[in-house]
Amino acid sequence: MKKQTIVLLMVIVAAGFFLAGYWYSLHSSGSTPTSGRNILYYVDPMNPGFRSEKPGLAPCGMPLEPVYAESGQPQPQGARNGSAAMPGGVQVKAGMEQLIGVKVETVEKAPWSQTIRMPGKVVPDENRIYRITAATDGWVRKILPPTTNSLVKKDELLATFYAPEFFSGLKAYLYALRRTESSANESEEQLEQTNASLENYKISLRNLGMSELQLDEIQRTKKGTDSVEIRSPAAGFILSRKISYGQRFEKGLDLYRIADLSKVWILADIYDNAALLTKPGMRMEVSSPYLGKSFYASLTNVPPAFDTATRTLKLRLTADNPGYRLRPDMFVDVEFKVNMPPAITVPSDAVLDSGLKKTVFVELGKGYFEPRIVETGRAAGNRVEIVRGLKPGERIVVSGNFLIDSESRMKTAASDMSRIRNIDPSCGMTVDEGSSKARGFSSEYKGKTYYFCSRECKEKFDKDPLQLAGKPAAMEMRQKKPESGGHHHD
Repeated sequence: MKKQTIVLLMVIVAAGFFLAGYWYSLHSSGSTPTSGRNILYYVDPMNPGFRSEKPGLAPCGMPLEPVYAESGQPQPQGARNGSAAMPGGVQVKAGMEQLIGVKVETVEKAPWSQTIRMPGKVVPDENRIYRITAATDGWVRKILPPTTNSLVKKDELLATFYAPEFFSGLKAYLYALRRTESSANESEEQLEQTNASLENYKISLRNLGMSELQLDEIQRTKKGTDSVEIRSPAAGFILSRKISYGQRFEKGLDLYRIADLSKVWILADIYDNAALLTKPGMRMEVSSPYLGKSFYASLTNVPPAFDTATRTLKLRLTADNPGYRLRPDMFVDVEFKVNMPPAITVPSDAVLDSGLKKTVFVELGKGYFEPRIVETGRAAGNRVEIVRGLKPGERIVVSGNFLIDSESRMKTAASDMSRIRNIDPSCGMTVDEGSSKARGFSSEYKGKTYYFCSRECKEKFDKDPLQLAGKPAAMEMRQKKPESGGHHHD
């Protein structure tokens, strides 16, 4: 009986000591520190992701530990309430920012310019390509030196050929020429008929391929020939030559193809979103390592054609070509600058792209940084447009954010089992308070702030807040759930 009484007394004493310790820890944690430092919040010593604004016991059973602000340091907005703080927030101690290379920049909304660069290819102007086509069967008698890619002058002799069809027309032309010499005694009507016949014979020879120079020479000398001359119709480059000495050719063969390259086309590949920034007449800079200097080309009013192989639109530009520096099939770089309307732009290095989301770190106060999911727009040079997620005047990390991101990921992983997230009362989707604030997707109702993932959800709540306000504005995430990409609002 005495042993049972002794055991009972020992249990009572142990329970008393435990209750006393609990009371002491509870009140000692809540007491104001004698050092005069401000307490920001309390955390679970075994799980720093669990935060509370009041002292007490953590879920693990241990007393909550206070987190102090530095002397004279303002309390960051996002850290005043553990339930409202964005998971993954990071604090960098004073003096460490410069050591790890952290730089902060203020977000501004201002006009900006975008430079579009695209590859291009030089092609001859179709309106300046000349084809010398055989109008009759024949045999090549003489080939002169100009070959493919040779520069030739207008009316330069290229080759001669023999064709039986020329003889009948040539004899009739010579007869008409000799008749005009003895037409002094003819009447005016007979003279007109003779001149008309002479012109018809001349047209026939021209249609068979005889050049104007050779016709004039026959008219001057009154002598025939058994060789027909092939002369260049314009100054330019020979793109192709399909005849050789002694070759027999048939009617319809393209003997020569010559291009006047004083003006050329440039076909540039551009994606459809950038094509919307172009307009006819726009001047674009054309450059190449082989050119030595830049040229300027003008965009034509011809609608761009879609290339199924490259999935791009092909713009057509025209450019003057002094010195014939631009040659067919030459690849060049084309670029143009567009002045954009005022927008929020940040350095590209400030945005961390994981493939599923894009994040920047926003400075909440001296030394405190919060991850913020943003939506990006156009990119220009080393800057990128922020469509949603940031407001002018906020300060973001533009350098050293990879180190902050590593620390943020560690803290997020530690707090995933017991973190508090805001819930959109309209659709039930988890939302980021900071991002919702920046986009204006929040509403006040009966002293409580509600956050939304889209404008549609906010408008739905504002129409009938009484029905939706009863749903929880925040919930405790006991297990990490992957964010679904199926629910999306513009």
